[in-house]
Amino acid sequence: MIIVTGGAGFIGSNLVAGLNRRGYTDIMVVDDLTQGDKFVNLVDCRIADYLHKDEFRQRVARRQLSGIEAVLHQGACSDTTERNGQYMLDNNYTVTRELFEYCQTQKIPLVYASSAAVYGAGPVYAENPVYESPLNVYGYSKYLFDQVLRRHLDALAAPVAGLRYFNVYGPNEQHKGRMASVAFHNMNQFRKEGHVRLFGGWDGYADGGQLRDFVFIDDVVDVNLYFLDHPDKSGIFNCGTGRAQPFNDVAHTVVNTLRAAENQPVLSLQEMVEQQLIHYIDFPDDLKGRYQSHTQADLTQLRAAGYTQPFRDVGDGVASYVRALLEQGRL
Repeated sequence: MIIVTGGAGFIGSNLVAGLNRRGYTDIMVVDDLTQGDKFVNLVDCRIADYLHKDEFRQRVARRQLSGIEAVLHQGACSDTTERNGQYMLDNNYTVTRELFEYCQTQKIPLVYASSAAVYGAGPVYAENPVYESPLNVYGYSKYLFDQVLRRHLDALAAPVAGLRYFNVYGPNEQHKGRMASVAFHNMNQFRKEGHVRLFGGWDGYADGGQLRDFVFIDDVVDVNLYFLDHPDKSGIFNCGTGRAQPFNDVAHTVVNTLRAAENQPVLSLQEMVEQQLIHYIDFPDDLKGRYQSHTQADLTQLRAAGYTQPFRDVGDGVASYVRALLEQGRL
């Protein structure tokens, strides 16, 4: 059995679907369905069992699990604006450390979700402590466990891979509210209001010109499954495209893909701005000094680990995402 924590969430449910595509259904989903609407992410998936996250944590502590082939640990508090440090560290650091210790004693491979938030403002995004300086307690919670893994790398009893996700987008993130991707919010804004809102210029960047490494969920699933398939690989690895693109590119792709679905002609970014299909708003004061204006994954370590697959750019990934939601009737 493979355990997927956070399995009803965005990345977790897509991992379950990815395992299903391989014909694998002996999967235990661990999550918290207090927010019951997340169940829709699993409706089309085949799983063997479900456990609430608290019950799972207790079973891990009591060593009451058996027959586990691997753990894909995606469960976490992913709200980067959460400032309750005790809550954040318990969910993201302590739980992960407990699961790591369990997997080591039971010799179970572990792939866990880290985050590009560990790098703070950058500008270098390479897996080295000299480049790591989180801007918020979420980033710190991920950074803290990464240090645990680093201390044990030379004496692991079972493989462990930590994946530092950059800006992931794609289907099954509708439950995330304000923490859903820019692409998701752009789509809903355009359908409801007829325009997309982006941050105006700040920190030396033009209107909508802040740059992020936007990575499509299908690529994230492929990276996770690669490490599941290669238990000889351990370490901390960036999971992004290695390509920084402006928020303007996301909005431009969203609007043109939605327009194409209604047989409307393609527009340039300038034409969208002139026609007020894209609006720029003042950069929020409360984000100044706590915001990553530029991220770009250094893929040197990932490629050295043998992962050779290309990553979709925004033009391909976002367009695929928009079309998928249209087909599912979710827009």
